[in-house]
Amino acid sequence: MRKAIQKRMEAKKYVWEGAIPLQIHLHESQVTTLPPPPPSLILAPRIGYLPLLVPLIKPHFSSTLPPGVDTIWFEYRGLPLKCQNQPPNGGFFCCRYIPTGVLFDLLCAEPERPWNITVHFRGYPGNVLIPCDGEDSVKWSFINSLKEAAYIINGNCKNVMNMSQSDQLELWHSVMNGNLEAYLRVSSKLKLATIEDEYTSLCSSKSQQGSGETDFTGQVKTGRVPVRLYVWSISEDFDDLEDLSQVDSWEKISYINRPIEIHKEGKCFTLHDAMKSLLPEFFSDESLSDSKLARVDFEDAQKIPSEDVSSNKVVEDQGQNAYEHREACCISSSAEIKLIRIQGIEPKLEIPFSWLVNNLLNPDHFLHICVCVKVPQ
Repeated sequence: MRKAIQKRMEAKKYVWEGAIPLQIHLHESQVTTLPPPPPSLILAPRIGYLPLLVPLIKPHFSSTLPPGVDTIWFEYRGLPLKCQNQPPNGGFFCCRYIPTGVLFDLLCAEPERPWNITVHFRGYPGNVLIPCDGEDSVKWSFINSLKEAAYIINGNCKNVMNMSQSDQLELWHSVMNGNLEAYLRVSSKLKLATIEDEYTSLCSSKSQQGSGETDFTGQVKTGRVPVRLYVWSISEDFDDLEDLSQVDSWEKISYINRPIEIHKEGKCFTLHDAMKSLLPEFFSDESLSDSKLARVDFEDAQKIPSEDVSSNKVVEDQGQNAYEHREACCISSSAEIKLIRIQGIEPKLEIPFSWLVNNLLNPDHFLHICVCVKVPQ
């Protein structure tokens, strides 16, 4: 039991220490000096957010910028980087900042190191991106994500709402500075219980059996897991990740904010089971009648409101609509999940979902999953 807990802490430490080497180039249209400035080299935390790197990037390029007001944005191979998920067609859910590691996993099918991205200080594409209002904007997005997670896990967000200002500040600084010890000290007060790890349960149960206690039943504690799903749809097949064409439009990405409910007896609840609940459209050949999650097609999923939870009372009507039961829309039996990434890892579908939840959660208590799906043209 103790060894399993130690391994879980080791995994969390790896997640928190995970970083992506960035090579940030200033767009050529904004270079006013010769020779042009060299790229800025930064080690970006996976659990961090691109806008938080601006204080490091701006001084590097400030001497070469043309006159004007700075409105900073990033681009990768011609694609403006969405640092926030945005409500499609004026939807109701609030924007949430996307962790840097998630952007990397989503846009770099074949991981690129260093990750070469371009920074702009002018010409903000307001038709594609929402401006970032600085660190405070990212901070409150993070706190509101915690409220969402608390509501999903516990049915209310009182513990997050009742955090003292000093605890909020310490929690946020722990995320910004990658201080896992400080984060665990403050976040433990929120009582956002994780689900029981099936591997840990098995080890504990064997120990109990040796002392004549209850046998292991294979049952996982019932729990709701906050999940943010980023689905990249492609129409062409590929044998190697190098052959996979890059994302050239955000219209190819579907953002789905949906919880997973775990309640399995007698068998391990795997990543395959979780994906079947999250994307029932792609499992039309399997029985879906026992799935306890909301069943929506991609269009409906993007219109689901996500609560800002800015008061002690969550708007119950919208909360219920967000997770109501609907019949799955069958896209096609030829649709195929080609790739799944969580924290840069490509887990097998047979892995216990409880292990992923307990080891690979982001600090906002959401499990961010990137999925590449091949769909018919």
